[in-house]
Amino acid sequence: MDGRRHRYAPEAAFGQVRISGSSPAPLERGDDDLIRRFLDSRDEQAFRELYRRHTPAVYGLVCRLTGGRLADAADLVQTAWIRAAGKLAAFEGGSTFRTWLTGIAVNCYREWRRAAATRADAGRDGVEAGRVAAASDARTMDIAEVLARMPAALREVIVLHDVEGHTHAEIAAALEIETGTSKSRLSRARRMFRATWQAEVPEGHHD
Repeated sequence: MDGRRHRYAPEAAFGQVRISGSSPAPLERGDDDLIRRFLDSRDEQAFRELYRRHTPAVYGLVCRLTGGRLADAADLVQTAWIRAAGKLAAFEGGSTFRTWLTGIAVNCYREWRRAAATRADAGRDGVEAGRVAAASDARTMDIAEVLARMPAALREVIVLHDVEGHTHAEIAAALEIETGTSKSRLSRARRMFRATWQAEVPEGHHD
């Protein structure tokens, strides 16, 4: 997270917090070339370039999925890269490298969330929400803070769909749920987001 505060505008406002990949500079090597160099000769510079290019976006996604738990997000991103390095030879280019890496990161996040549940961490979201609310000046909340208050099952769908731009089919595959479930969770998440925003943001900050 870069610390900047983003204000809500219905649906389209989520685009304000998307961390987009920068367009490659003319002399930059493409992802496919970097992958080949790493696989052919274990070129560490090629891997470092992939890491530099894609980590900010993946980290931003995982931060939002975890509700702003920055240390956990950093650990999950590192785990995702370790797994990606081990599976890189299996990357066939059917999607972009960023999409492939994001899928690995989402799987790491889901494993983390299941493990948290088995540790009787059911009160985690409530505790985190209280921490975030206490840190808000004059009860003015930004988008990340509203997302942090939401149940994980709703937060992950609204982040993947409205922030990251994934389709319901892609979300269903990533989260191992039905497409209809993704759609219904998104509808509930948007209603909850609006209700929380309108209740917490002072009049005059809704636009």
